Amino acid sequence: MKTTATTEKGEKATPPVVRKKIARKPQERTDLSQVGQSEFVSKARTGSIMDLEGSIRWTGKSVTIEEMNETIAKGWAGLLTFED
Repeated sequence: MKTTATTEKGEKATPPVVRKKIARKPQERTDLSQVGQSEFVSKARTGSIMDLEGSIRWTGKSVTIEEMNETIAKGWAGLLTFED
């Protein structure tokens, strides 16, 4: 078991031997999930938002930029209803 310490700013450093095994890089994002009273699982975030391209299909009618702008203006003016 490896041990870390918390800095005054609340940050934790990953020991080099652990970082090497999990191949984490500086600034890489990690998701933490609580699995017990004081236990957490760390999982590296992978992928890109671009990986989602094509996963959602729009089946509604297309609108023009002018229609979008008109709807936005109505919303800002407080005139937009769910029927619009």
